[in-house]
Amino acid sequence: MMGMDDDHRMDVENPLMGSYQEKPRTFSSLKNKPFWLVQTALRLDRRVYYLLALFTVFFLFYIGSQSSPIILFVFTICIGSLVYAIYLASWVLAKDEGPPEMSEISDAIRDGAEGFFRTQYGSISRMAGVLGFVILGIYMFRKSTPEQEAAGLEKSTLAFITSLSFLLGAVCSGIAGYIGMWVSVRANVRVSSAARRSAREALLVAVRAGGFSALIVVGMTVMGVAVLFASFYVFLSVDTIHNMKMTELPLLLVGYGFGASFVALFAQLGGGIYTKAADVGADLVGKVEQGIPEDDARNPAVIADLVGDNVGDCAARGADLFESIAAEIISAMILGGTMAKRCKLDDPSGFILFPLVVHSFDLVVSAIGIASIKGTRDPSSKSLIEDPMIILQKGYSVTLFLAVLAFGGSTRWLLYTEQAPSAWFHFALCGLVGIVTAYVFVWISQYYTDYKYDPVRQVALSSTTGHGTNIIAGVSLGLESTAMPVLVISLSIVTAYWLGKTSGLQDNQGIPTGGLFGTAVATMGMLSTAGYVLTMDMFGPIADNAGGIVEMSQQPESVREITDLLDAVGNTTKATTKGFAIGSAALASFLLFSAYMDEVSSFSGVAFTTVDIAIPEVFVGGLLGSMLIYLFSAWACAAVGRTAQEVVSEVRRQFSERPGIMTYQEKPDYARCVSIVAAASLREMIKPGALAVISPIVIGLVFRLVGQATDQPLLGAKAVAGMLMFATVSGILMALFLNTSGGAWDNAKKYIESGAFGGKGSDAHKAAVTGDTVGDPFKDTAGPSLHVLIKMLATITLVMAPLFLDN
Repeated sequence: MMGMDDDHRMDVENPLMGSYQEKPRTFSSLKNKPFWLVQTALRLDRRVYYLLALFTVFFLFYIGSQSSPIILFVFTICIGSLVYAIYLASWVLAKDEGPPEMSEISDAIRDGAEGFFRTQYGSISRMAGVLGFVILGIYMFRKSTPEQEAAGLEKSTLAFITSLSFLLGAVCSGIAGYIGMWVSVRANVRVSSAARRSAREALLVAVRAGGFSALIVVGMTVMGVAVLFASFYVFLSVDTIHNMKMTELPLLLVGYGFGASFVALFAQLGGGIYTKAADVGADLVGKVEQGIPEDDARNPAVIADLVGDNVGDCAARGADLFESIAAEIISAMILGGTMAKRCKLDDPSGFILFPLVVHSFDLVVSAIGIASIKGTRDPSSKSLIEDPMIILQKGYSVTLFLAVLAFGGSTRWLLYTEQAPSAWFHFALCGLVGIVTAYVFVWISQYYTDYKYDPVRQVALSSTTGHGTNIIAGVSLGLESTAMPVLVISLSIVTAYWLGKTSGLQDNQGIPTGGLFGTAVATMGMLSTAGYVLTMDMFGPIADNAGGIVEMSQQPESVREITDLLDAVGNTTKATTKGFAIGSAALASFLLFSAYMDEVSSFSGVAFTTVDIAIPEVFVGGLLGSMLIYLFSAWACAAVGRTAQEVVSEVRRQFSERPGIMTYQEKPDYARCVSIVAAASLREMIKPGALAVISPIVIGLVFRLVGQATDQPLLGAKAVAGMLMFATVSGILMALFLNTSGGAWDNAKKYIESGAFGGKGSDAHKAAVTGDTVGDPFKDTAGPSLHVLIKMLATITLVMAPLFLDN
């Protein structure tokens, strides 16, 4: 099978317990040899690390001092957040791993996740390397903007800058994914162990583990863009006589965003297929056919399921958020530079670097929000006293309040200009619109996916009359759930646009120019609490894994009750953060679309401010964009279905050929299921991923040729713009439907398992499991992949825009 050679099979052979009557013995056969780079790093003396850290800090402050004091401020905050993240990691890792049976199960999960990650990212890195050379070749022969030509920049220089930016973005996105997975596979067993002592301690361990990952991912995103910007500023001697101006510099960063999106898409696809194929296979045979509990050690697919939580939910989500923030920062910098140039501002640095400062403050306020969640005064207390969701929401409220203050201060500091003294206040209100939009999105997602509210309970009630009515109820809920978010997005875009347009900023012809930048500021506002939101998202799979470890190691029921409660809350936080993700993706895609139009104008020298869908070719481009969303979603779901069929067949075979599994006399072959899922997910991620990467390029090139033949200039660029518009709208609606319906089905099952409508094992429960099975590829494969897809379509068109223009 592709991507799964004999060495990788040997890594996952014969993993589990020696006898179910005894304590588990060893998982040694699951051990993976560390990657050679990791082995080399581990052998280095600690003083080498100190020297490297000192050199890095010196380099950062040098290029910061040569570019802008704002960059120095950003570097200082990022370094401080890194130090706090290291403290969180050391606090979590200092916790014990519990009895041997817990740590051995955790080791199996860790080695399976790291083995798959290494193989998956090896495949992605090879594809990224090839694409990097393609970008290099394209840019060697592409058009340059008049400003770049006037600055004397060679095409070869721009080609190397863009391709290196792409590769750096890809590498950083991969690191972000690895960090998400690294912390989750080490925190899960510590949460399980903490649950034996105190529910609040278990909650705190899971939150701080998620916080470490979130701060590293956000900090690395901001640091990566800031380092690129400052390095280019120094290397290209920006803002000196006869050289490039700062307002043109953000266009050189588009490769970074594309690299991040490229890796995130394949990470989300591969991880999503893995986790949901294993989950579906485990549930259909284990729960429905055999009637055994979730995460029961007798289920041959249970280890693959728990591995999937880490590679699908944690690693992929880290890469997803990384590319979301990177795309938003770069597009906002492009729009800020364009507006500053049109308004002829004396100092454009504030408008260009504002996104970096906003996300630097995001690190600060998110860290305070994480720190506000504390343990109980009575460590011996088993009960949480408070609902875990309420505890997490209190931390979110603290973060939101501080974000509002920080955003207002940032706008006054950086966006004040004598040409429009009140502009900063208008933009502060735009940020407030974004922050309120984020809060409303989280609330809407919680309303439709939390079983405390009526929509999910109605889905659970429909399960009492059969499998079919459960499916109908879930589909109708998902369709209905698109209405409120769309209304909120629409209101926020229009409000932010008009606040920006009335800010007083005008070009030399007296035309207001702040509208698009207002929407950019609103997007920054929505993502200004991204660190804490990612913390809540990471909390979910860590709690889920902890519950699986508790179940497999046969801990007392009181411990399982604690992890079940945290798992149920984790399901809700994952669903709400997906709502947040699609909302921010919608606003970010609008920014990227505007940045694409600005870039086409710069390259072509022709104003490109509107897209006329009455032009047949543009309308056809839009139809193709909508089709792309549906075809991509279909292929992603089908990939899960095909892989799950292999898992179901294997689990059934083992139960049939090894009847002693059910009586604890024989051991399941967990390794076989891990091997099947890993190989199939790597194979299946290629087709939908290639569709997403190739489609916009083909559409642009075909319509460029049509335009040349019919004497329609810019037709290729216009058709691609139509594709982006329609794909964004269709993608937002489809992602909302998939995420919400899948989350509702999942929590309807959890609600029944809590004792409603007959509880576990009842006919209603079996119907709910069917609904949850249908919803799995919706909410964890196709839906989250669409978040990345709609932004990647925009970033790839930003990078490839010169291809769509006539020479």
